[in-house]
Amino acid sequence: MTPTIANEPEMLKTEWAKLRDAKPHLRIRDAADVLGVSEAALLATQTGETVTRLAPKFPEILQDFHRLGRVMALTRNNEIVHERKGEYKNVEIIDGHGKMGLVVNDDIDLRIFFANWHFAFAVTSESPRGTMRSFQFFDADGTAVHKVFLQTDEQLGAYREIVEKYKSGDQSRTVDVQPKPAKNADKPDSEIDVEGFRAAWAELKDTHDFFPLLRKFGVGREQALRLAEKEMAQEVGAKSFRFILEDASKSRLPIMVFVGNAGIIQIHTGEVENILDARGWFNVMDERFNLHIDQDKIARAYVVKKPTADGIVTSLELFNEHGENVALFFGKRKPGIPEMEEWRNLIGKLIAANGNSQC
Repeated sequence: MTPTIANEPEMLKTEWAKLRDAKPHLRIRDAADVLGVSEAALLATQTGETVTRLAPKFPEILQDFHRLGRVMALTRNNEIVHERKGEYKNVEIIDGHGKMGLVVNDDIDLRIFFANWHFAFAVTSESPRGTMRSFQFFDADGTAVHKVFLQTDEQLGAYREIVEKYKSGDQSRTVDVQPKPAKNADKPDSEIDVEGFRAAWAELKDTHDFFPLLRKFGVGREQALRLAEKEMAQEVGAKSFRFILEDASKSRLPIMVFVGNAGIIQIHTGEVENILDARGWFNVMDERFNLHIDQDKIARAYVVKKPTADGIVTSLELFNEHGENVALFFGKRKPGIPEMEEWRNLIGKLIAANGNSQC
């Protein structure tokens, strides 16, 4: 590949066609990696054929999704894919500047950071399940942030109306992607007010206060777990998610699963039932919820406890090799309701199993 291939859409389109012929089941994200370009750049080569570029009116587009009825919302990072079926209702912009949004429903439950949304497309694609139609959103470097897939042909009328309403005047086949800035390194531990940080942690009243706490003390997220009091954060086996999901499936314990990237966090709340371990991926394969974890990419896991006005809230947090948080697991709960004792018991069993090297 030449360095200019991303700016030569016909060349890129031809190379992608060759790759599809050689590997017909290769997903577009993986194809983009093979070709050394972004997924958005690869998708844009189909503009005018199976792809329509949309104006970057992200809040407005999402607020029209209620017209589609039941859809499948997909959010992922490099390690985990989170898919949830439901209706895209109650889209709320919460900061007055269109930078942050909420979608709060029993099924589609999202926390959105629109500052990291840059490109939007309507896409028609073929799969073993037939023709698929979707809306796809990407960040500045062309990495997928969020995708929404239609489920039935009865949705086509609303889909086409939304596409026409937000169709961009720019239907070119290239995208101007920008590399992500390098992540700032954590401060050395010696520069952190560890005692002050631990004391402030002990005074937390809400789990949402944790991020401001990290900023106040200049602590990285995984660094914070290393520096915390041991009763507040404890490293467990990297594959502890298997223990949690398998046990929750057997006991029918409702849990919460948070997966996200810089642009969005997607949340499942409820039971998990069908667990499948296949080709290196650990999966939940339920009718409304699918979760796919690339097991070898989970580097570390921690049990974390945060004080709140409702008592201690306990989570299992997963990190990749770069120290990035890629998923969080909680017992099902809402503000004002204490954590379920069954979830605490499950975490206790996890810690005991970790001590016996079973995770």
